[in-house]
Amino acid sequence: MSRRYDCTEPMERTRGIAEAVSAVRRGELVVLPTDTVYGIGADAFVPPAVTALLDAKGRGREMPPPVLVGSVRAATALVEDLGTYGQDLIDEFWPGALTLVCRANPNLMWDLGETKGTVAIRMPMHELAVELLKETGPLAVSSANLSGQPAARTADEAEKMLGDAVAVYLDGGTSGHADPSTIIDLTGPVPRLLRVGAIPADKIRSVVGVLLTDEDEPDEQAEPAEPAEPAEQGAGDPAEQGVGSEAGEPADVSSAPKEGGPSLSKGEPAQAPDAAAEAPATLAERAGDADGASSGTGPSLSKAPEQAGNEQAGNENDPEKQ
Repeated sequence: MSRRYDCTEPMERTRGIAEAVSAVRRGELVVLPTDTVYGIGADAFVPPAVTALLDAKGRGREMPPPVLVGSVRAATALVEDLGTYGQDLIDEFWPGALTLVCRANPNLMWDLGETKGTVAIRMPMHELAVELLKETGPLAVSSANLSGQPAARTADEAEKMLGDAVAVYLDGGTSGHADPSTIIDLTGPVPRLLRVGAIPADKIRSVVGVLLTDEDEPDEQAEPAEPAEPAEQGAGDPAEQGVGSEAGEPADVSSAPKEGGPSLSKGEPAQAPDAAAEAPATLAERAGDADGASSGTGPSLSKAPEQAGNEQAGNENDPEKQ
């Protein structure tokens, strides 16, 4: 039977996070708020849990979920390389509604679905989500809804669709603006826009200079990953891919992350205005986030790179959707 916690109450919040962490470690599903929409999350390193997530949403392995992280260090442990522009994008927009599709670290022992060797990753700007992610490590997170339905912006909406398929619901009130995360593919030589979301394309261009879109001819050498998961009726990540699904709902290690990672405030309140979850956005899926290894000197690849990373460098890292 599902348990629900009102995280606007300090005691309930503490109990809820503890219960959610325990559920994740048992391979069960949790629903959490993000800065875009609500996300449904599972341990990214437990294949049966990821399968249960996809089953709960009514989608198949061809739409893998994105991965949400609680620190930049955790993100870099999941990818092979951030490329030329990844670190600059992270410095400018994380935590926040930007999902990056990168080549996954080939040494990771996980199975997120048909990812084609990529992973969509995001660090949400949501205090509760980041607190949970720092305890659990990276979570596969997609928007908390049935496939084809609008992404949930409240715990009530998520529970009506997902019911007892989820072990723990963390109720953080209404999620943010509900715009999905913007998804950028970094697997080719030039960044490619896979989905326009909360961060407009012109802001991305101001950082990377050149940004390919659907109107542009694909570079012959570029082999873009399949977009994070598709936005369902305009809703976005948690879990975005993204990646959504906040995704939401699924970065890399070419350049070392700054110690401690970016501040959650960024001049805005920690409980940002938007919601896996996400998903966040999915790994290589057609646009979406919900919105949840190691680099050369990073944490163990067997599991929970987030926690391992924190031991090495202090604590610190976005249909969603879908």
